[in-house]
Amino acid sequence: METPKIKPWKGTTTVGILAKDGVVLAADRRASEGFFVANKMVRKILYITDNIGITTAGSVADLQFLYYILKNLYHYNYISGNRPTTIKALATYLANTLSQAKYFPYLVQILIGGYDTQPRLYNLDYFGDMTEEKYVATGSGSPVAMGVLEDEYREDLTADQAMDIAARAVLSAIKRDSYTGTGVIVSKITKTGHVEKEVYLRKGAVNAS
Repeated sequence: METPKIKPWKGTTTVGILAKDGVVLAADRRASEGFFVANKMVRKILYITDNIGITTAGSVADLQFLYYILKNLYHYNYISGNRPTTIKALATYLANTLSQAKYFPYLVQILIGGYDTQPRLYNLDYFGDMTEEKYVATGSGSPVAMGVLEDEYREDLTADQAMDIAARAVLSAIKRDSYTGTGVIVSKITKTGHVEKEVYLRKGAVNAS
């Protein structure tokens, strides 16, 4: 009997960029079920604290479950008086959780980024592979988005500059990938917290709010 192949869901585009003063996360707002647009205004950037966020791609139920595990872990350590949980520790815990479930995997692709003692950005797939990145794109529109990141990324980028690049990367994916759409949420995370903006395409122009 042939073992069925696992086909991860990648109907979205998410982007992460490491800047010298923070981390930028960006994601589109379309949720798809096959060729059907299930929701046009989904939030794919979630926050564990003001200084740590994740992007979500894949099965919504799996993502919600894993997000609340990470959030509860962080806040349990906080109220227990333990030292602050680092971004690397959260990413490692999630990688171990995903690896343990790899035979019945959570169908997710997650970016974790933020600022603890410095800006950090990690990419995790549904098997539990974890890599620290300077810039990364995931999902069905990632080949298009990655082209923008490769062309524009510099190590001396400020978080504000990285926000513009991340928005353009996801907007490029919206133009070429049918599973990516509606608009973009872009989040700048620094040591003082996070700031968001939303960007939409309007008749060939870009509108930011």
